[in-house]
Amino acid sequence: MTSPLSPALVRTAHVRLSDVHVAFGGRPVLAGVDLVAAAGDRVAVVGENGRGKTTLLRVLAGTQPVDRGEVRRAGTIGVADQQIPLGELETVGDLIDLELAAVRNALACLEAATTALAEGQSGADDAFAAALSAAEALDAWDADRRVEVSLAALNAVDDRSRPLGTLSVGQRHRVRLACLLGAGHSVLLLDEPTNHLDASGLAHLTEQLRAYPGVVVLVSHDRALLADVATSVLDLDPSSDGRPRGYGGGYAAYVEARQAERARWAALHAEQLAERQRLADDLSAAQNRLRDNWRPEKGHGRHTRATRAPGLVRAVHRRQEELSAHVVAVPPPPARFAMPELPQHQGTVALRAAGVAVAGRLDHPVDLTLGGADRLVVTGRNGAGKSTLLAVLAGALEPTSGTVTRARSVRIGWLGQESGLPARRTAAELLEQRFPGAADLGLLSGYDRHRPIAELSTGARRRLDLALVLAARPQVLLLDEPTNHLSATLVDELTDALHSTPAAVVLATHDRQLLRDTASWPRLAL
Repeated sequence: MTSPLSPALVRTAHVRLSDVHVAFGGRPVLAGVDLVAAAGDRVAVVGENGRGKTTLLRVLAGTQPVDRGEVRRAGTIGVADQQIPLGELETVGDLIDLELAAVRNALACLEAATTALAEGQSGADDAFAAALSAAEALDAWDADRRVEVSLAALNAVDDRSRPLGTLSVGQRHRVRLACLLGAGHSVLLLDEPTNHLDASGLAHLTEQLRAYPGVVVLVSHDRALLADVATSVLDLDPSSDGRPRGYGGGYAAYVEARQAERARWAALHAEQLAERQRLADDLSAAQNRLRDNWRPEKGHGRHTRATRAPGLVRAVHRRQEELSAHVVAVPPPPARFAMPELPQHQGTVALRAAGVAVAGRLDHPVDLTLGGADRLVVTGRNGAGKSTLLAVLAGALEPTSGTVTRARSVRIGWLGQESGLPARRTAAELLEQRFPGAADLGLLSGYDRHRPIAELSTGARRRLDLALVLAARPQVLLLDEPTNHLSATLVDELTDALHSTPAAVVLATHDRQLLRDTASWPRLAL
């Protein structure tokens, strides 16, 4: 393992958020966020899709202004978000130079300061000391070597003349991630860094983050990575007081504490509902007595009943006030995934591939047969052809050689890694158009259902992709990295559903926890 950075970085790395609020279009996205992280801290940011995880990283990076609150940061910042900042005509070398801009600048300033010092210019001593300190903080002389090491470990393209347009999305992200791991930044902000990594790449990333001396703030669906590297957790999901929660002790301690807190919250909520019902019953009884007093039976007790009326009026008012003051803190219920009942193909064979290969993408011929409720996990390094194989099985890509036979009546659902949804339509419109009357299966919030797809977060679009695949009620599910961009809670719910569905399921995944959860399933190694 390379030792990434100098001790100077340790002294400078620091981020702090205090009561940060951000709203978009009047809708709160972040509300009352507090965070303090110093060198050596690795903070996992968790929460359901749409809770503001990516927004929080942008706030820390300085690209998203806050509506209220205080943001402080110290040291250089490296950001791995979900967008590559260069176009298809730029090269791998351009991307490396962009991500190492601080390193290049530090070395250029040191060279200029050295020249000025040699020429005896006024103030050259101080300028040289400052430039040297900046270069040492980044360990700038070793940055390119560190990048090369990470490029190899992540199985990333290292040909600097290669245009980015000739690389897959995953290849581009791996190049950028390798740059960030080697750039020497004080603070690393990582948004779903595992999405395009294979097993060896995940091992390298884990090793690098565990040894990182600066601050790491990490958003990831990869539960295994969070368990391996996080020293603390910031949970953006609703809590009993409506504010985000911070948890120390790592990811396992967070899961345990969060479960206990949810249990206490549910018990408190039940107690409040019971108390509110008791007050409502008391109010109803008092109102009934009041009505009885104003309609006394004829003949006797009129005066007695009339004199009691003011007391009953006061009792009614008192109970009305108690009821109004007794507000039940009902949290927005977390979205619960509701897997539809998928049918099982009744024939002997639903899908068969014989000697399937695609030149340059799936070089070794593949044979497989699926029927009924079969299960299969496709494994292999990046570039081995996992996505290509699923696309061929789905009928979206023709093989160069071999054949694919599908049963005449079989319905196949394919979840690819990239979404091609129409940007101007809303999720609700798209679901209704393709599957009239279909539900979104608890995958989308009411807010996201009615927004243009172009405005949805990457996670929300991924949820919509999944909803559209499942709404077709397929008998064979082909899922390519299905956990990408999904919350840990949803991944657990989806995993449980895949175990029990009558449909056949084929998974291609690098998600280590999902691989552990499906350890009993047959494997096809490419």
